[in-house]
Amino acid sequence: MVRAEHLRDEQRLHRIEAVTDATLSRLDVADLFDEMLDRVRDLLQVDTAAILLLDVRAQQLVATAAKGLEEEVRQRFRVSVGRGFAGRIAQTRQPVIIEQVTPDKVVNPILLDTGVRSLLGVPIIARGDLVGVLHVGTLTPRRFTPDDVRLLELVADRLSLASRARANTLDQAAALALQRSLIPTELPEVPGIEMAARYVPGHASGVGGDWYDVFTLPSGWTGVVVGDVSGHGLQSAVVMGRVRSALRAYALVCDDPAEALTLLDRKVVHFEAGSLTTALYAMISPDGTTVRVALAGHPRPVLAVPGQSNDLLPARVDPPLGTGRRPPERHATTVDFPPGAVLVSYTDGLVERRGEVLDVGIARLKAAVPLAPVEAVCATVMAMLDTEHPVDDIALLAIRRLPD
Repeated sequence: MVRAEHLRDEQRLHRIEAVTDATLSRLDVADLFDEMLDRVRDLLQVDTAAILLLDVRAQQLVATAAKGLEEEVRQRFRVSVGRGFAGRIAQTRQPVIIEQVTPDKVVNPILLDTGVRSLLGVPIIARGDLVGVLHVGTLTPRRFTPDDVRLLELVADRLSLASRARANTLDQAAALALQRSLIPTELPEVPGIEMAARYVPGHASGVGGDWYDVFTLPSGWTGVVVGDVSGHGLQSAVVMGRVRSALRAYALVCDDPAEALTLLDRKVVHFEAGSLTTALYAMISPDGTTVRVALAGHPRPVLAVPGQSNDLLPARVDPPLGTGRRPPERHATTVDFPPGAVLVSYTDGLVERRGEVLDVGIARLKAAVPLAPVEAVCATVMAMLDTEHPVDDIALLAIRRLPD
């Protein structure tokens, strides 16, 4: 008898595992939740099953999927952590059984209206963080057993894995879409100037906080930006998008790159707390003969001039954006940009190597920049990378003043 019960339990567990493993690869979150709830009702022989996910900011559980309690989802029922049946599960992070449902034990009127008599619920936890609550119920009195609890906890574990995997996928897809919308697919045409760029993600998600930007200003000057928001993934891409947009706005009202970065620093400190950002903002004169540049913690670009040795642009590097300290004085440097000259701006992923002093990577870049059309410049510079998979994001922007 004991062996028969053990085999039956094992069969139930294997069925749940098989269902979840199969659906992880082929179902979206909504379909996966529906599939799991159907299976749970069948395996536990219950009448209702529901998933409530945690709204972290509000600290409320939100009805997200349900079988037998569909009205709960239609009304987007919410309950605060600590209140009622589901709220108590979320607060204690322990299974809760109610053998006899009464108004003083639940706060969701839909449970009472549906006629649920007994409830079992467990927390959904991923990597130590509460994700939500999974609960089942019956329309007749039921004594849930430790095996029922164990089975529901297994389903909750599988749901947490699926939720995390799908959330990561959605985050990555959203970040990729956002970043692709912010990285220019084409650079503007500027008389007497040619430009080319490269972007290479260094993170498994394919998304980071590096960016480049080029835009023409009403004054006739051309704005050039290369920047790097710390971190990877969707959050960095979102911050990058906001910083990029803000700098474009400040560029419209500032004739001095240092002033634009000063305003941007105030914005980052106030609205993007904790997001350290480096940036280069340069302005190319309408005739292309001069470049004014300001640097906020960003690597100095390489300037290649015909008849001279390649060197770093002689510009001062001021503190990064968002340090939170007293606003620093920022400086702009104006340099000549003679015919045939090439200016190469980049993020630090291009020159940094593990176990190597940064100066070595910068010297390697200086030596690599040719006096050539910008596509050849980018190809030559990218060829100096010793790996197809850099450990950090790389943004590269080459600008050349055409020979007379």
